[in-house]
Amino acid sequence: MNNIEENGLPLPDNFDDKNKLYYSIGETAKMFDIPVSTLRYWENEFDVLKPRKNGKGDRFFSKNDIALIRTIHYLTKVKGYTLKGAKEAMKNNLTQEGENATIIKALTDIKEMLLKIKKGLD
Repeated sequence: MNNIEENGLPLPDNFDDKNKLYYSIGETAKMFDIPVSTLRYWENEFDVLKPRKNGKGDRFFSKNDIALIRTIHYLTKVKGYTLKGAKEAMKNNLTQEGENATIIKALTDIKEMLLKIKKGLD
């Protein structure tokens, strides 16, 4: 099962180094298979998403930020919420939506594994 960060949201399974404190925008985008521009856009749209920036303006995402991104990704890309709907869902029940994202990911992984096993039996 995924790690749970201090805000109660689950973290993605595909961290390269779970001991790292911050992840670059490129690393973070790769975790979710989304363009870097999407992360920049979400940063502007969701007040809770506030990555650190260095003097050059490079963004660095904490585990809390990544847990929030996972929830935003789940709501917008998996459940099909609009950005407004995702904001409302997160405002009303952030922890539950984060847990739902974790469950869906685990079930999707199990389904993929079972399909591979089935293909091997054919």
